[in-house]
Amino acid sequence: MWWSAVRLVVAGAAVGVVLYGLDRVVELAARRLAARPAPSAALPGLLRGCRRPMLAVAACGLMLAAQPWVRSPGGVAHLLVLATIGSCGWLTARAAALLLDGAVRLAVRRRDPGWAGRARTQAGLLGRILQAAIALLALAAMLMTFPAVRVVGTSLLASAGLVGVVAGIAAQSALSNLFAGIQMAFGDLARIGDVVVVGGEWGTVEEITLTAVVIATWDQRRIVMPMSYFAGRPFENWSRRTARITGTALLHLDHSTPVDRLREEFESYLAKNPRWDGEGSALQVVDTTPTTLVVRALATAANADDAFALRCDLREHLIGYLREHHPNALPRLTVASPPQ
Repeated sequence: MWWSAVRLVVAGAAVGVVLYGLDRVVELAARRLAARPAPSAALPGLLRGCRRPMLAVAACGLMLAAQPWVRSPGGVAHLLVLATIGSCGWLTARAAALLLDGAVRLAVRRRDPGWAGRARTQAGLLGRILQAAIALLALAAMLMTFPAVRVVGTSLLASAGLVGVVAGIAAQSALSNLFAGIQMAFGDLARIGDVVVVGGEWGTVEEITLTAVVIATWDQRRIVMPMSYFAGRPFENWSRRTARITGTALLHLDHSTPVDRLREEFESYLAKNPRWDGEGSALQVVDTTPTTLVVRALATAANADDAFALRCDLREHLIGYLREHHPNALPRLTVASPPQ
């Protein structure tokens, strides 16, 4: 027994030396690849990111290969097999995450906000699905190394149909959210960074997980909506194709309002406002009531935040202009004496 322990220590030391040399080789290769042109620019980051799981896989593999010489107890060999499976799963998950991250960075370099948001959404969802699948497969492979679990697994295969039906019924909500997330990400219904209106709340899509969507509202709240909500109900996406949006400001004014002068002031102020993108604008009387005129001021902006601020600026400036130059144009409440 003691001789087997000595051999195990010697094998461990030899594996440590080999791993140190392998680590130096990987680092040297990453540095040389980093100095090359763009086609190999992603490889150094991939090698450095996968260095630890690669060393773990190599260590477990070398120790397993040395087992016939070490002749350690069966429990040690089993532990090495479990560690090898776990490190292989770790390496696969890390490589998949780094590849998806590289794809997202490549999409962001195109300087297209819509494309970048779509890539971040799909990569994030796909990465979570891959990590969950890899973890599940690694756990299943570890469990199948135990003879007792292997026998139980063989018996469960006979009743797999019944188990699948029961599991499907029990996980119906989770599965519906999962499939809704896949539909939302790859159907391009909404992306991270999109401006949406859901349930009467205006906000920005901040995060998309396997089962929920997190929406950041203008007042710093976070609304967590189940993924199935977006698959089964209508919602507004203000930036699905383009971030440009039209801001609307409604004014209720007296019938004596000089609309022509108000329109001139509107156009003059809009031309000096940096939030206006110059694409479109209009000031129109859209409705009338027995006591007021309903004047609508329209102006386009590059995104929803600028549109909201622009219509607030327009409303404030036009009301101030009328109060200063045409006070009679502001709405008034007429009070008449009752008939005698």
